[in-house]
Amino acid sequence: MRKPIELLTENLSRTIVGKADAIRLVIVALLCGGHALLEDVPGVGKTLLAKSLARSIDGKFQRIQCTPDLLPTDITGTNIWNQSTGQFEFLAGPVFANILLADEINRATPRTQSALLEVMEERQVTVDGVSRPVPNPFFAIATQNPIEYQGTFPLPEAQMDRFTLCLTLGYPSEVEELQMLQRLGDGVTVDELQPCISPEDVLELRRLCATVKVEAPLQHYILNLVRSTREDEEIALGVSPRGTVALQKATQALAFLSGRDYAIPDDVKFLAPYVLSHRLIPSGGRKAKTIVERLLASVPIP
Repeated sequence: MRKPIELLTENLSRTIVGKADAIRLVIVALLCGGHALLEDVPGVGKTLLAKSLARSIDGKFQRIQCTPDLLPTDITGTNIWNQSTGQFEFLAGPVFANILLADEINRATPRTQSALLEVMEERQVTVDGVSRPVPNPFFAIATQNPIEYQGTFPLPEAQMDRFTLCLTLGYPSEVEELQMLQRLGDGVTVDELQPCISPEDVLELRRLCATVKVEAPLQHYILNLVRSTREDEEIALGVSPRGTVALQKATQALAFLSGRDYAIPDDVKFLAPYVLSHRLIPSGGRKAKTIVERLLASVPIP
């Protein structure tokens, strides 16, 4: 099953210039059954990446533009009265998709943000006491601008914990930005991008990722790294057990992407800043990612 991985990576690279690590991380989040949070300034390709991923897996794509007046039912769907049948009918919301993009999620109110909790964790929506499963696979990508906070509602810890990875795309290099300009005339657009794998292939890849071996010493390394966040004096709130599970699953997916059926410490070291940083709350002025990098240097490697 290495071929689908290569096809997916190559397909995304046709619309996304550079950003190999970002593409890799998003694929990791997809294959381990998690979700991704992209924190970056506007115009660096967050929406383009989400659309390209949906086209590549031949999945249904839906986009939510989060605003303060967005209601929970605008996301999940609602029951409407059908006069012709004399019955209520369910009108599905945008969460009924394979790839869901929640753009500027921190501009939605906490009430609306919480509507995403159930579907991200349980893969179902409950409206008027009736639970309805969303399509499988379901993968949510949320974006937020880390610079502009006016009129926003910061995501609570419970919501942040639902995202497997948090990453930034960043500005392109000079060479990459020149390539973007050169592609304007003859490059491939999202609408022209052809599917390279199917949703069923994604489910099979997820199954294979779950079989990647994580030996006991490496599991203890993951555990020691996570538990160190709960005992560090610079951290007010450490990583939850959900973060421990997320780090192992992401490690398995990265090992699979690297062509191995076993995980190694380097997989954990590469992923830890992206999996753990957004799950902890620093007690001082130091950035969470800096603290995680310090812990990586202090926790013994098996």
